Amino acid sequence: MTAPPPPMSLLAELTHRCPLQCPYCSNPLMLDPRTQELGTAEWQRVLDEAAQMGVLQVHFSGGEPMARPDLPELVRHAAKAGLYSNLITSGVLIRPDSLRALADAGLDHIQLSFQDAQATTADRIANMAGAHAKKLEAARLITDEGLPLTLNFVIHRQNAERVPAMLELAEQLGARRVEIAHTQYYGWGLLNRDALLPDRAQIDATTEAVNAARTRLAGRMSIDFVTPDYYEDRPKPCMGGWGQRFLNVTPTGKVLPCHAAETIPNITFPNVRDAGLAAIWEEAPIFTLFRGTQWMPEPCQSCAFKEEDWGGCRCQALALAGNASAADPVCHKSPDHQQVTQAIASRPQTPPPFRYRRFGNA
Repeated sequence: MTAPPPPMSLLAELTHRCPLQCPYCSNPLMLDPRTQELGTAEWQRVLDEAAQMGVLQVHFSGGEPMARPDLPELVRHAAKAGLYSNLITSGVLIRPDSLRALADAGLDHIQLSFQDAQATTADRIANMAGAHAKKLEAARLITDEGLPLTLNFVIHRQNAERVPAMLELAEQLGARRVEIAHTQYYGWGLLNRDALLPDRAQIDATTEAVNAARTRLAGRMSIDFVTPDYYEDRPKPCMGGWGQRFLNVTPTGKVLPCHAAETIPNITFPNVRDAGLAAIWEEAPIFTLFRGTQWMPEPCQSCAFKEEDWGGCRCQALALAGNASAADPVCHKSPDHQQVTQAIASRPQTPPPFRYRRFGNA
């Protein structure tokens, strides 16, 4: 079998520790403990191996990657290895000295998350008093430092009407790029789906606001828009195609095709403590399992779009259809599509309280 092309990006989940408790968190329900996290030297080896196999970008993520005191050292190592580095952060732990250390180490870009455009709702969603104010200060420090800034807003039924205000805030804060990304429903997002799933009117209003802003800000700010799968007729490709463009290393060294892959049962997840990154990418069963199109059932196998959406999201298929090998239920041709239509139809008029993780389980 011909070896696949190297992945474009490495998502390095340095830790699951985080001071926030966002109800749509993409981390697994059972978090990796601090005591089992990869050490500095182990992460440096992973970065070297990623660069050697042709990876171009490393995204330092978490949890909150700023909780790792060795983050500047890892950024410096990535720069020496020739990797473009992006920090994905909540911003609440950023201070002038810590940011200066990252800039001096060679950090290329920062992606800063916001929960809303107004403090009261943002702090409630993050379940942390004062979080929004800390993020605003972090954005100011980042732009003053001269680092490129992307703002990420996760959208759901409890903040969708403020998308125009979010885009205005991104402009005010000097962001070069903004992501308006609707919640994806697995992990904590699935547990909180009734509290997060918007209705069709909210989707349409959000789309209109994004299109208007793209026209107004053309040439000044790039706007990415991620729509919710549940209101689409066709699924989005999973990470650009399972095992084709991205790989993810968890805090304890497990290597995954996507950050939610651990939900798939009866799978052995390879670990960088036991094998090289290139060998895992090319040969590990978890990567070859849904790579390409041979694995696809009908109606995917005969679909004209199978090399565009690559069968959709395997973790979503598992969550909704109970089978990671099934057609993504988002697709209108899926025999399990009623799982999606029923979720929309049964959405309560009043959103229930958010379910948050407990502190201390990491």
